[in-house]
Amino acid sequence: MRPADLIVIGGGLAGLTAAAVAANRGQKVTLLTYGSGSLPLASGAIDFLNAKAPDAAIKALSAHHPYKKIGFKSIDAAAKFLCDVAAQANLPYVGRLSAQIPVVTAVGTLKYSALVPESMDASRLADKRRIFVAGINGLKDFYASMLVDNLKKYFPDKIFDAVKLDLDLLGGRDITCMDAAQLLTGNEQSLADALKDLNSTDADAIILPPILGLEGNDARTVIKPQIRADIIETTCLPPSPPGIRLQRALIKYLQRSGVRIYENSKVVRGVGDGKKITGVVVEGAVREKIFPARKVILATGGFYSGGIVMRDFDTPREPIFDLPVFFPMGEGNWSNRGLFDNRPQGFSMTGIFTDDKLNPVDENGAVIYDNLHVVGANLGGADFIFERSLGGVAIASAYRAATI
Repeated sequence: MRPADLIVIGGGLAGLTAAAVAANRGQKVTLLTYGSGSLPLASGAIDFLNAKAPDAAIKALSAHHPYKKIGFKSIDAAAKFLCDVAAQANLPYVGRLSAQIPVVTAVGTLKYSALVPESMDASRLADKRRIFVAGINGLKDFYASMLVDNLKKYFPDKIFDAVKLDLDLLGGRDITCMDAAQLLTGNEQSLADALKDLNSTDADAIILPPILGLEGNDARTVIKPQIRADIIETTCLPPSPPGIRLQRALIKYLQRSGVRIYENSKVVRGVGDGKKITGVVVEGAVREKIFPARKVILATGGFYSGGIVMRDFDTPREPIFDLPVFFPMGEGNWSNRGLFDNRPQGFSMTGIFTDDKLNPVDENGAVIYDNLHVVGANLGGADFIFERSLGGVAIASAYRAATI
């Protein structure tokens, strides 16, 4: 087998983005995935940092943070690249790094993100007179009256109506947002007809659970011209249709770009020659298979996805290349007394340290492999959940690694 210009290990947001960026630059890319990745669990919005102006906050971070090694030029370019890829799949995103856009959550609170699918952009609510919150008969985990009660705290001057639509999905059985999005694909007119009965005007908005299909903005494109009010989707419990839309947009881009995608491919170890990785070994039912490569990007995630494992306390390891893993030593530094604390959790800082090229380094800062790059949740030194930077670090580190 001829060596690929690049092998990407991992099919989450970081892995898909890295493969897309490299393919866009004319490289021959192989993507090895094991599992479905994390995007079906994600809201679809991309958080860069929990700050009113993420760009300014990023520039003020300490030197050890992954963003400082990635560099703001790559961070900004990654945001633009992702929006371009999504737009090609009729999945327009709005936003910028200098501000945050509100998104309505499944319980009626507002969260703020830098990049947001156009269908979830709640900034338009501020100019509306009446806001309808529309539940669906049989849909689990979406309670219109609860959303209304919570949204009134943000918009006390608005008129709210909690309504329930009967779309006769699955004959009255309980369904999830994923079920509804699938069932409405090709049957969007039933939702359009139900929304028409609300007699909304241009001065109104309709808030829906995220059920407008699983492919781009196709369902919304059918429904929106028939409804005068703005239609705004919320987040939901996983599996998340907006996250799946983004995943499918990225995969379609890879397929059009000629990326070789090998699913259910568990990479068990790397093959090295000094400071070079020459290939990776994939587990097989009968025998192992070697995939040769000139360059490798590791995007297997952290603890939650098995990209970092720890059988014994205080001894985390990266299982494919046996890279050293940063870990806050001492049981007292492992976690805070309160689970929902106002400080980063020690265990969430665990990960691989790199240089400015995202090459893994040892405890003395020496590069271990100069053609292996580490991206996404594999990176150490920051609590991505606490600081709400996981999506931003994923795409920015992927962009940086794919363009070196």
